[in-house]
This record gives sequence, structure tokens and C-alpha cells, in this order.
Amino acid sequence: MIWTAGFRTAVINPYDQFQLSEPRGFADQTVRQVLHLAGGGEAFRVRLTNRYGRTPLTIAAATVVAGQRQVALTFGGAEQCVVPAGEETLSDPVDLPVAAGTDLVLSLYLPERTGLATYSHRPAEVASMVDGNHLTTPVSSRATQIEGRFYISGVDVLAPPNTAIAVAFGDSWFEGVGTTTSANRRSVDFLNRRLRRGWVVNQGIAGNRLLRDGVGEHALARFDRDVLSIPAATHVLVHFGINDLVLPGMLGEPLPTAAALIEGFTALAGRAHAAGLKIIGGTIGAFAGAPISTPEGLAVRREVNDWIRTTGAFDGFFDVARAVANPQAPDHIHPAFDSGDGMHLNDRGAKAMADAVNLDDLVL
Repeated sequence: MIWTAGFRTAVINPYDQFQLSEPRGFADQTVRQVLHLAGGGEAFRVRLTNRYGRTPLTIAAATVVAGQRQVALTFGGAEQCVVPAGEETLSDPVDLPVAAGTDLVLSLYLPERTGLATYSHRPAEVASMVDGNHLTTPVSSRATQIEGRFYISGVDVLAPPNTAIAVAFGDSWFEGVGTTTSANRRSVDFLNRRLRRGWVVNQGIAGNRLLRDGVGEHALARFDRDVLSIPAATHVLVHFGINDLVLPGMLGEPLPTAAALIEGFTALAGRAHAAGLKIIGGTIGAFAGAPISTPEGLAVRREVNDWIRTTGAFDGFFDVARAVANPQAPDHIHPAFDSGDGMHLNDRGAKAMADAVNLDDLVL
């Protein structure tokens, strides 16, 4: 048996200059979050993070509901833990089998003022927040619903050996912007439903870029933390480029050249191969329907996509661009797949993206 990631979330610095949602903290509150497991195993453990906190994080108690059972998490045998600023902590293993697709309900009681919380935007998910210690009580109608996920970096599961574990490393097209909230209809969710052996862990961050920081550190900077740190990872799927090509016009930055993006993708491929991972590149999705698109950015997209389809740098590719494009206007998302903003996929589009992946590329 091996410990590997059944769930991961790429966390965002709440002090970054570009915010996807209103940053917040907590005090004498319980935060309840649903964690949808990509894979299952004979036991699990929870990873808590205070990576971007500026003060120690006190967790007075934590519980997990799995199926009909509620269990108290412990940390080195104790129910309370303090996570130092900038660090993470791992719960003791819970000897309870969980299956792929299981929803764990994690409740954290935060008794002290936390300051701004380390979080993941997760636009397709919400957390519930109630005042006081409500670890063992149902969520009431008075609970506040908040978008995002807080203080969670992952759940590890004890899985059989020779399990293929892929990491979906990219932007909002993996994270799930545009899909139905709390319905698990992201492209990665649909891909996991197709797999029979192994699973894919979602490390997408909406707004993230390949070459420059902004919403989270750029891909080359976060690769080690968000890909190489995944236990027993064997593959990485990559989808970047849209934000590199649309954000510069909003921020007064120069547009990256196709050569610069190609160099960045090549660097990712080299680092994946050096770590023994297979890397599968995704062509840059369509975004011409978005008001912030430009003819120059679309031209760079077409050039980079031609390279992705023909390069030997990757071990394979999945043609997102063609899978979701409007045949009459290939720089646009097909109307049936458009979430409504011209730049993100709805549920049907997310499934089309997942269906573009060749499952043979994800076997050991």
C-alpha cells in the first residue's frame, strides 16, 4: 500500500494583489467543508495549511464525517493543534476505508482570531461557516455560505501499489470556473469518471499564469510544491496560456511572445521528466468571445497550439482547443459549451475537455 493524494487543492496567498474573492479570517467559528475524493483507499489523513498565515493557526478541534461515521481528527494523538505561520500539518491516519467519489465533510473549530486565511478560490464549491463550536451539530439554515476552501491543502489515501496518479496542473479550465457549484462537474471530475485504474488530482487555480505571478505564483514557480509534492504522482496534465494572453491588456503588461510561452512549456516538460513523470500538454482553449481578448493574443494562441500538437517535448497532448471550439469560429468556444462569458466552459464543455484526453496516455 502507498500513501497518495486522494484530494488536493492549490492554495492562494490572500495577500496577493489580485483577488478572486473577498479575503477573510475567522474567530470563534466553525468552518465546514466538503472534500470530494478523486481516489480511495484503506485509510486517509488530512493536510491542513497555514502556508500564507502571518501568525500561528490554532485549531481547537476537527472532525470528519465519512458516510454515516463521524470521527475526531488527532494530531500526534492530540485533538488540538497549532500550525505555525508558513507551515502545514498532517493529521494522524484514520483507519476507515473510503472510495473514489466519496464526500468527506470536514469541520474545523477556530477559537482565536486567525487573520487573513490561507485559501483556495474553488469557484465551483462553497464552505459553510457558523459562529461558535458546532463540530457535532448539523448545518443550520442560519449558517453563512462562503465561496472557497480554507486551510485545506489535501487528503491522502492509503491506496494499492501501481496506482497511476495524474496531477491536473493549470488554470480555471481545470479548477472549474463556469461549472455548476458544488456538483463536481469540472473537467477533472469528468475525467476521473472515465478512469478505471488511478485518478487525477486537481491543482488548477483560476487566473493562474505560466510565466508571471498574479493569482498565485506562476506555474514554473509552483511546480515543485503543487506537482512534485503529490505522493506517488506518475503523470501531469498541463493547461496554461489563456491568462498569459488576456491579463496583460488589463494590467498594462507586454504580451508574451509565442517563443516565451513555448520556452515555459518546455521548461515544465523538462522538470517533469527529471522527476520521472510523464507530461501531457493541453492546447490553449478558446477565448475570443471574452471582452478582454485581443487579436494579438489569439494569434499567439494559434502559434503555440500548433507547437503543442507537433512537439516532442511532451509525452502526449490533449486537444482542448479543437474539442470545445465553434467550428464556424475556431477561436470561440462552441455556444453549447460556453458558460456565458466567452472564456469559461459550462458543464457540457468541461465534459468535452475531459473527453479529449486519451486514457492510454495515463497508464503506467
